[in-house]
Amino acid sequence: RRHRRPARAVTEAGIEVDGLRKAYGAKVVLDGVDLVVGAGTVTALLGPNGAGKTTTVHVLSTLVRPDGGTARVVGHDVVREPDAVRAVIGLTGQFSAVDTLLTGEENLLLMARLRHLGPQRAKVRVAALLQQLDLVEVARRPLATYSGGLRRRLDLAMTLVATPRVIFLDEPTTGLDPQARLEVWDAVRALAASGTTVLLTTQYLDEAEQLADRIAVLHTGRIIANGTLAELKELFPPATVEYVEKQPTLEEIFLALTKES
Repeated sequence: RRHRRPARAVTEAGIEVDGLRKAYGAKVVLDGVDLVVGAGTVTALLGPNGAGKTTTVHVLSTLVRPDGGTARVVGHDVVREPDAVRAVIGLTGQFSAVDTLLTGEENLLLMARLRHLGPQRAKVRVAALLQQLDLVEVARRPLATYSGGLRRRLDLAMTLVATPRVIFLDEPTTGLDPQARLEVWDAVRALAASGTTVLLTTQYLDEAEQLADRIAVLHTGRIIANGTLAELKELFPPATVEYVEKQPTLEEIFLALTKES
């Protein structure tokens, strides 16, 4: 049986977002998003399809320029200091960004060269990542033989080559089978244990429960709730949910928060 990590308190900020706005034509995607992610903690960003989760990640990782508001990553402004932001972050999207013609080790060495680590540093860093993400036994196997979970763990390893202080995981387990999802969860737990700040977007509520210190709900372009799971449960006393004899589940909380009026 797997258990959630005990939530850690927010200390210094790894990510600070204030009044973030983004529109595409007449469609407003982000309408004043406020969010703080404590350094060395995991925050799950939940929201219905189209809520703006990926847009938020793309703004924070400097891929999309916001229309208004401010966003800082490890103290660096994403608009004024994009190079400084890129130097301290890693981004893993919904689809694996690996070369299937290479082995896992070769993929990592290639990324290390792209990050200008140098031959000796690259070798040491790759060996450490293979160990950290439990990929040693498959390191020299062709990627074509990897399962979905192995590929995703390799993708995470590639993201970590440059030792980012903040990592964005945009729906990292989409399309994976249950066993592969558990493998990725273990990898994320290892990241958190090492002190990496993680912002995780997901549509899977159990994923948020298992991995996150804090949960933020994005809806209609704004953060409408943000706190630990226990704090979110306090928003809905038992009498307000269908089964009055128990605390509300995260699913019940999410549905109540995002229900259209």
